[in-house]
Amino acid sequence: MKNILPTLFAHLLCILAFTSQAEDLRYKDQGQLHDIQQQINAKRIENDIRKLVNFGTRHTLSDTKSDTRGIGAARRWIKSEFDNISKACGGCLKVYFQSQTIQGEKRIPDATEVISVIAVQTGSTDPNRYVMMSGDIDSRISDVMNFTDDSPGANDNASGVAGTLEAARILSQYKFNGSIVYAALAGEEQGLFGGKILAETAQKEGWRLKAVLNNDMIGNIAGINGVINNTTARIFAEGTRYTETDAEARNRRYTGGEVDSPSRNLARYIDLMADRYIPNLNTMVVYRLDRFGRGGHHRPFNDLGYPGVRIMETNEHYDRQHQDLRVENGVTYGDTIDGVNFDYAAKLTALNAVSLAGMAWAPSPPAKVTIKGAVQPSTTLSWAALDKKQNKQLAGYKIYWRYTDAPQWQYSKFVGNVTKYTLENVVIDNYFFGVASISEEGFESPVVFPGAAGAFGE
Repeated sequence: MKNILPTLFAHLLCILAFTSQAEDLRYKDQGQLHDIQQQINAKRIENDIRKLVNFGTRHTLSDTKSDTRGIGAARRWIKSEFDNISKACGGCLKVYFQSQTIQGEKRIPDATEVISVIAVQTGSTDPNRYVMMSGDIDSRISDVMNFTDDSPGANDNASGVAGTLEAARILSQYKFNGSIVYAALAGEEQGLFGGKILAETAQKEGWRLKAVLNNDMIGNIAGINGVINNTTARIFAEGTRYTETDAEARNRRYTGGEVDSPSRNLARYIDLMADRYIPNLNTMVVYRLDRFGRGGHHRPFNDLGYPGVRIMETNEHYDRQHQDLRVENGVTYGDTIDGVNFDYAAKLTALNAVSLAGMAWAPSPPAKVTIKGAVQPSTTLSWAALDKKQNKQLAGYKIYWRYTDAPQWQYSKFVGNVTKYTLENVVIDNYFFGVASISEEGFESPVVFPGAAGAFGE
């Protein structure tokens, strides 16, 4: 009888080798992301929030000439901080004011320059692929047109700007494949104008903008509901893409995608980053553009089809939002510094930083993802090959799937550097599917759902 043991042993070694490779690329704990998380400094964030609060008011219509008070002094200081960060990293940031004159609007009736501060850290291999973190410069009190009285805006939204500055300080020490934008946006309270200007610029200049992380109020842990909690945060992410066409909507009706917009899968990505790299933080992905009936500076990007989410505290305190500074019937009103928890702001800043780094180190999200498998026992996914020059770090692709009522991806399989793969005996009707790209070091892109409903753009 022929001895088949050597042959079986050889086959077993091949299977183990493939399994080992698949396991290695299933999920790698990234020491660099832990390092980034640990470097975020609550004291520096506190100092930046205090500095912004000390400008008295940062109302869009406030003083622009003073060096100590008003929106002009605030934005010049923010730019000087970005300039200092760039100097420390050898000029790695392109820092500039972005300006547009707005007039004839309900909240900006007279001609007013809306000026944001932008800093761009250019990627080494794929410079036209961007991920972005933003906060809002401006503040307001009860009367949205009151630009003279004190409006500290400590949590809303000095916390978001301080977090963006701190993320830039840490991430500028590293080199990434893709580009990172740090944006202090103006005119939010008067009508989301800074975001509109930047989003339109990105579209005009052809940015491949894959993620917008809008940070609006990341420092409060004591809610109006009496809950005090520094271990949770919310990620607001809209469903169906705002730019969806009628034809795409008809197709989605039969293929799904309502809960798998790029914004939703960006939120799932950030949620996993929280679980893996941010100690004692649980994020809640909220299936809504923003809080009920309200809006934020990610919306102008969503309006143009870019993936965007809002990251913020879970427990809001409405006595500290959009309020004149006063004590009334024993209740203290106003967005003052004592309402900010700096350690918590640092925790949410770290969440942004590791998410930005992970995406900027990863290859670009897959494009042109398609799926088929109707009335078949198996499911086949296809996608376009990524540009090799832009994605030199690419190891291959990973297919994800989950039950249709599951909030997070449940199953995955690394399939190598191919552009088509069939999952045998996985029935298309029972799951949602997606594809992510993965680097040789194990950094992954967000998951891309097949078709127009889930596309992150080309």
